[in-house]
Amino acid sequence: MSRDDAKQQQLDAARFERATGELTTQQGVRVDDTDNALKVGERGPTLLEDFHAREKITHFDHERIPERVVHARGAGAYGYFEPYDDSLAEFTAAKFLTTPGLQTPVFVRFSTVAGSRGSADTVRDVRGFATKFYTQQGNYDLVGNNIPVFFIQDGIKFADFVHAVKPEPHNEIPQAQSAHDTLWDFVALQPETLHTIMWLMSDRALPRSYRMMQGFGVHTFRFVNAEGKGTFVKFHWTPKLGVHSLIWDECQKIAGKDPDFNRRDLWETIEAGDYPEWELGVQLVAEENEFDFDFDLLDATKIIPEEQVPVRPVGRLVLDRNPDNFFAETEQIAFHTANVVPGIDFTNDPLLQFRNFSYLDTQLIRLGGPNFSQLPVNRPIAEVHHNQHDGYGQHAIPRGRTSYHKNSLGGGCPALSDSADYGEVFKHYTQRVDGETIRKRSESFQDHYSQAAMFWRSMSDVEAEHIVAAYAFELGKVETPEIRVAVVEQLNKVDHDLAAQVAAKLGLPEPDEEPTPDAVTSPALSQLNTATDSIATRKIAVLAADGVDVKGVTKVRSALTERGAIVEVLGPHGGTLSGGSGGELTVDRAINTMASVLYDAVIVPCGEKSVETLSGDGYALHFIAEAYKHAKTLAAFGGGVDLLRRMNIGTQLADDTDVVAVEGVVTTAAAQNDISDGFGEAFAAELAKHRAWARKTDAVPA
Repeated sequence: MSRDDAKQQQLDAARFERATGELTTQQGVRVDDTDNALKVGERGPTLLEDFHAREKITHFDHERIPERVVHARGAGAYGYFEPYDDSLAEFTAAKFLTTPGLQTPVFVRFSTVAGSRGSADTVRDVRGFATKFYTQQGNYDLVGNNIPVFFIQDGIKFADFVHAVKPEPHNEIPQAQSAHDTLWDFVALQPETLHTIMWLMSDRALPRSYRMMQGFGVHTFRFVNAEGKGTFVKFHWTPKLGVHSLIWDECQKIAGKDPDFNRRDLWETIEAGDYPEWELGVQLVAEENEFDFDFDLLDATKIIPEEQVPVRPVGRLVLDRNPDNFFAETEQIAFHTANVVPGIDFTNDPLLQFRNFSYLDTQLIRLGGPNFSQLPVNRPIAEVHHNQHDGYGQHAIPRGRTSYHKNSLGGGCPALSDSADYGEVFKHYTQRVDGETIRKRSESFQDHYSQAAMFWRSMSDVEAEHIVAAYAFELGKVETPEIRVAVVEQLNKVDHDLAAQVAAKLGLPEPDEEPTPDAVTSPALSQLNTATDSIATRKIAVLAADGVDVKGVTKVRSALTERGAIVEVLGPHGGTLSGGSGGELTVDRAINTMASVLYDAVIVPCGEKSVETLSGDGYALHFIAEAYKHAKTLAAFGGGVDLLRRMNIGTQLADDTDVVAVEGVVTTAAAQNDISDGFGEAFAAELAKHRAWARKTDAVPA
């Protein structure tokens, strides 16, 4: 059975057909009125015997389940994972990773961490990247984030951290934000948080799209091969489109313009057939090399620098189908770090050990009992046989007299496996464990500054500027002066220059310089080293009005859509625009319903009347200036170049039909069919860079 057939078959078994027949109760009884409750007379009291009304309102009353404590705001999709080859068979017995051509069904849920279900998508936050693999050996959950490290080392601190980052309990403010006293009080007193906080203050916390962010398993796990030999492993997801982010000013504005920005982006691209894709990579460390690093592999606040252990590509993930029902699938899916299959096991990471308890415990209360694994989205494609009957939400109808082991009345079934193969049956990895019962952190977990310093020193100049600005913004929201001072003191132990810059923006005295970690860098940590060779799914706004150069727009649009970009015409009104030289241009959206922050680039086309209209439209002028200020790619051709010139946009603009591309601004004086192919090529090349980071935009009002 194919991967599509296997999962689709079991989903279809529980899926309601679209309601095309007559309305019935949940018991199948047809009803003739669902607009009026049964009453005594037209204006009398409602009768309790109206079973249809009671059933309808009771179901409504119970339609909401407790939201996740963390990762409440999410979006998800189905797809498949396919390994490149069988090279991992040397290290793991997990068949879904080692069988070439095998497409394993998956469901992936992306999420923010701190906010409620009703919060915005573009907040500064860690993003969840949780993948459920419906493998032939059972369900495997890789419950990760888009940041490879976590805030704490020991799971006993998890409640403390979440309580600190959540809205403050006395007034339930602020929602989905880390910019408040309790979080930074926690940070100042818990230096183990500093590495992850550095990532949180970086552009990594502001992804342009779920499709353009990395994913990480966070912990060091263990592969186990068919002979029982173990190898340490860390998991990496790398997006095909590269790793790209928003700018903080954009994020705040998008939260008002379209709070569903990221989930809408995922949904629409899948519906359009532009299926998101990631590559799975692994870092492998032989067990005999466990202590070869200057950090502890079991410390979830640390990464293995890719320069020390390269990421080995092993397969690809493709998301190709949206859910049919958000609640039934995206909301009810239940992930658990302890959902492992033969070939994958745990380590003694003290944070992972707690997650292995906490996730199951959470699902029991959130989904109403122990049978949530029977919900269609959670149900494995592997056969299920066990003696766990009864309980809330029991969907199965067990048969037979026995529900215990051992038994003779049931023929000894379900029976235990007698296989010795680590690939056929799950066998816990055998390791010697001894020591005193103790509450103490290992000395190997005590360095809280080196990797935070490595991350900071690996940033490009523009990324470093964003980090300083983020610290200043967040700490500027902190009301307690002593907390701001304490955080700067901690940053001073990471890097003095960082602390001095943050202190200056907060109006605090520069701290005295003190010893900091050695200047180690990891180029892989900078997003500017990501893939920049595609404009697929990038959204481009063409600003136009009546009199626009229809032929020119059509030619440029065709050149960009051939490269996979999404080009939308924005006009002063809906409907169509008349062309300056004849013809019409369909308006995709009215410009006042959109904003520059919702697009990756802007084009101003030729057309004397069109340019004149745009020049007198404050919304259009703001649209262009704001996009320029956010370092986005701008383009203009023909008379559109004059509009940029009047706005003082661009350091060098075209005066003739040649194509000029300087700091993300692409121009040509050509129009209509005279526009060369080089214009589209130059525009695509600039857009693929994501931003024109060298552009200085302070002089341009947005």
